[in-house]
Amino acid sequence: MNNLFDHTKYRESLFDFNISGFTRKALQLFAFQYELNPVYRQYCDSLGIDPSGVDKLASIPFLPISFFKSHDVRTGVFDPELIFESSGTTGTVNSRHAVKDAEIYRQSFLNGFRKFYGEPSGWTIIGLLPSYLERKNSSLVVMVDELVKLSGHPKSGFYLYDHERLHQNLEQLESAKQKTLLIGVTYALLDFAEKYPIHLDHTIIMETGGMKGRREEMTRSEVHEILMRSFNIDQVHSEYGMTELLSQGYSSGEGLFHCTDTMKILIREEDDPLEVHEPGSEQRGIINVIDLANIWSSAFIATEDAGIVYEDGSFNITGRVDASDIRGCSLMVV
Repeated sequence: MNNLFDHTKYRESLFDFNISGFTRKALQLFAFQYELNPVYRQYCDSLGIDPSGVDKLASIPFLPISFFKSHDVRTGVFDPELIFESSGTTGTVNSRHAVKDAEIYRQSFLNGFRKFYGEPSGWTIIGLLPSYLERKNSSLVVMVDELVKLSGHPKSGFYLYDHERLHQNLEQLESAKQKTLLIGVTYALLDFAEKYPIHLDHTIIMETGGMKGRREEMTRSEVHEILMRSFNIDQVHSEYGMTELLSQGYSSGEGLFHCTDTMKILIREEDDPLEVHEPGSEQRGIINVIDLANIWSSAFIATEDAGIVYEDGSFNITGRVDASDIRGCSLMVV
C-alpha cells in the first residue's frame, strides 16, 4: 500500500491545503501508517479492521494514547532527531514520542502561531515554565525556545522562579506598550499572580495547564478567574498540545479552542470507543485527534479528554475519562 504514498511529496505539501484536502491527506496517511507502523497495524488488526474499507475520517481507527507509554510507536525504522517525554505526575509512566524529523514540528508550531498570533518577531515572548525547564525532552520548551529566538526582543526568554525580575520587565514592557505573550504552566502563573498582581494592557497570558502536584487541582474557569482578576485582563489564552502531537490548538478565551490546519478533532462515544462521529455538527463525548504532522508516529490518537466539538470545528475540553491517568499537562475542568 505504501507504493501509493509518496511521503516526500506528502511532507512538501503538508502545510498547503490548496493542493489536497484534509480528508484526502488523512486517508493517505492511514494507509501508510497501517503498512509501516507495526504497533498501529497490530491494533487495527486486533479490531478486525479491513484497511480497504477505511474511506472516511470516522472509519479510521484511533490508537489509544496510552500506547505511547507502553509501546514504541513509530512508522518505519529510524533514528529520531528528538524524543519528547511527558512530564507526568508522581507514580505515573511517562509517554515517549520519537520524532524523526524535527523540522516538521518546527514548521507545524510556527504555522499555528502565525495563524493565530502573527509573526513571532512582532512579540516579546516570555516562558514561565519552571517544571518543564528542569527536565529534558519537553516539546513545549522546544516550541517556546524557538519562538523566543524568532522574537528577537531583548526581554524575551525563560524565567524560572525569578518573579521579581519578571514583574519588573513586564512593567517596562507595559510602559513601552510592547506587545507581549507570557506563556506559563498553570501553577507558576498562579504563584506569580499571587505575589505580583499587575495591570496588563499589552500582554496576553497563555496557560498551558498543569499543577504538577504543586497546588490543589482547579477547573480551568477558576484558574482563569484568578488570573483575570490579578492582571486586570478580560481573557486568558490557552494552548492545547501534548507530547504525542506535533500540532496544537489555541484558545483566545473561555476555553474555546481552534485547531491549526494540520489538526482536527473528532468525537467518539464513551461507552463505545469505536463509534466515531463524522465532523460537521455539535457533538459531546471523548476527544479523538487527527494530526497530519505526525507522519512518523501515529496521526490518529484517541485521547482521554472529554469534550465538545462544534459545527465550525472549534472545541472545549470538559473533563477526563473516568479511571484514566491525569495528564501532567492538563487541567481538571468541568
